[in-house]
Amino acid sequence: MIHEFSRTELLIGEEGLRRLRASSILIFGVGGVGSHCIEALARCGAGRLILVDNDDVAVSNINRQAVAYQDTVGRPKTEVMKEIIAHISPKIQVHTIRSFVLPDNLEALMDAIPEEFLPLDYVVDAIDTVSAKLAIAEYCHARSIPLISSMGTGNKLHPELFEIADLYSTSVCPLCRVMRKECKARNLPGLKVLYSRETPRKPLADSGELKGSRPAPGSISFVPPVAGLMIAGEVVRSLLNLS
Repeated sequence: MIHEFSRTELLIGEEGLRRLRASSILIFGVGGVGSHCIEALARCGAGRLILVDNDDVAVSNINRQAVAYQDTVGRPKTEVMKEIIAHISPKIQVHTIRSFVLPDNLEALMDAIPEEFLPLDYVVDAIDTVSAKLAIAEYCHARSIPLISSMGTGNKLHPELFEIADLYSTSVCPLCRVMRKECKARNLPGLKVLYSRETPRKPLADSGELKGSRPAPGSISFVPPVAGLMIAGEVVRSLLNLS
């Protein structure tokens, strides 16, 4: 019988689909990287998805985010993403948490996850804040929860230069440099990351989006989505023990 995952079943088999249906994956961040990662995981048939993000869709998100359309501007990203997942497969269980991720609230956020979504099989970090990324890395390391963390995708034009590697073997990426130093200070032995070997470009103009704060990075339609898809692929291969 033909179903929405028939083509996937040809590649990973019935048992592979069953294992994905039984999986619980937590994704921090429903932006350019996270939204495309989540959509890909849903299209693979992941059974339970937990989405954490506090932002609403902005018009400036339309150039790269799976949740961003003219008619979704102003709506919570987690809400829009949940609807997209339901359109793909209503059988997928989705739990949304509308919150910023901070070192001080991470434990409370994790404790609030419903029992039916536990234990977690994988965590994806697709957020920008270094302090939160470090808190997630420490939390997952302490509990032996598989984690992959997205490094910087802004100010780049070459998605073919993305790689998945251990943080301590990365180069070029400025965010990786900061994370290496901080992870070493916290005695974290390793961290799986998606990063780029491309030297970030300097934005041609200040967008003015973040007045009084750091300038917003430039982005383009074909870079963050590739990062999200690569992360989804790594998660699925890991869950299914595929090389």
